[in-house]
Amino acid sequence: MWQLLQFPLCPFSRKVRLMLGEKGVGYEMVRESPWLRRDEFVDLNPAATTPVMVQGQLKLCDSWAICEYFEETIDRAPMIAGDAAARAEIRRLVAWFDEKFYGEVVKPLMDERMLKRLVHRTSPDAKMLREAMKNANGHIDYIDWLLDHRRWLGGPVLSLADLAAAAHISVADYLGGIDWRGHEQTKQWYSGLKSRPSFRPMLSERMEVISPPAHYDKVDFWE
Repeated sequence: MWQLLQFPLCPFSRKVRLMLGEKGVGYEMVRESPWLRRDEFVDLNPAATTPVMVQGQLKLCDSWAICEYFEETIDRAPMIAGDAAARAEIRRLVAWFDEKFYGEVVKPLMDERMLKRLVHRTSPDAKMLREAMKNANGHIDYIDWLLDHRRWLGGPVLSLADLAAAAHISVADYLGGIDWRGHEQTKQWYSGLKSRPSFRPMLSERMEVISPPAHYDKVDFWE
């Protein structure tokens, strides 16, 4: 069986887990704190980032490479489907969330509310948190716009774009970085993602010493 090295609030690991869940791929989770830079982990992935997947002598590093591997090897539930233009749009959106949303929202929230508490034992920077939450609101506005024009983020069917977005939003939401007021389109979409069997196991998981908001694990979280 595959082993997935990850930690509970890694958005890239969550993206991979959603992909594996949709495709019905079994795996065992192995806790890895990449900031510790264990020698054995760095040997597996010199970048010292999660996720990493291992099965026997085969190892896969980087969430995009992992998702592409399973998209190419598992026919069930295609997540990068359609013609060349449709697939390009899905990839564009995955990059948007993995790079822009992560860099402007998720990473600062994780730095301030997770790493500073767990690793550095210091207080978060309120200015950084306000800026991340402001950025989050702008990104959710963009998702609202996409959903005004499409059934799913990447087009007419569920795709890796939705899984990537939900993975990053779920971490930001866990860390209290999302103001859901005025975002009905995105709330409905995210509620649908949260209700899927691939997503539900993540809702009960917790990062040590960090508790999520009360709405976090509720499917109809705004009620």
